[in-house]
Amino acid sequence: MQAFRVIVDNRERNPGILERLSEAGISLDFAQLPVGDYIVSDRICIERKTVEDFENSIIDNRLFDQMERLKASFEKPILIIEGEESHHRLNGNVIIGAILKLYADYNVQMLRSDGPAGTADMLSRFAQREQAGEKRLPRIMGIKKAYSTRQWQMLILGAVPGIGPSLASRLLLHFGTVRNVANADVDSLTEIDKIGSKKAERIYGILNAEFER
Repeated sequence: MQAFRVIVDNRERNPGILERLSEAGISLDFAQLPVGDYIVSDRICIERKTVEDFENSIIDNRLFDQMERLKASFEKPILIIEGEESHHRLNGNVIIGAILKLYADYNVQMLRSDGPAGTADMLSRFAQREQAGEKRLPRIMGIKKAYSTRQWQMLILGAVPGIGPSLASRLLLHFGTVRNVANADVDSLTEIDKIGSKKAERIYGILNAEFER
């Protein structure tokens, strides 16, 4: 019996997906991928996003940069959107516009999955179809992204619990620099929309706590 392989980005550690792939007999190889989350053949690479991450990636402009690099690296780029779509943060027209741009400008095929199990089943079927039918084995390709200063600033603040891309952007617009955000007191933080006293105290506490050796 042929063994099918999927190369998984080592930052993409969703246990539900990985366990289901293993149960289906898929061999998993882990590596830090320059683009995408799962490579199933030499021409298909798949980026997985939850509904929330999909919308966040539109807000902070990550989406089209990721799709540009995915398209440049693989013949058939695919985006799987995972989860329920009942609680959109963005206007419906913005989401539809983004989806149309993915098809028209980036040739990215978008698929929907109801959760990790559904995503794993798609990955498994893709791997079997590519590797059994056309003998196309997964291969790492693509150029690693060089982050801009703005993106590094967003990433640094986004690593703090309670700060998502939208809030990170508002903090930087208000305070100007990451240093100023880190030096802000609780009262100053509460001046930002969507930051109450509880969240401000948590952010302040994390940024100012002594490192435990």
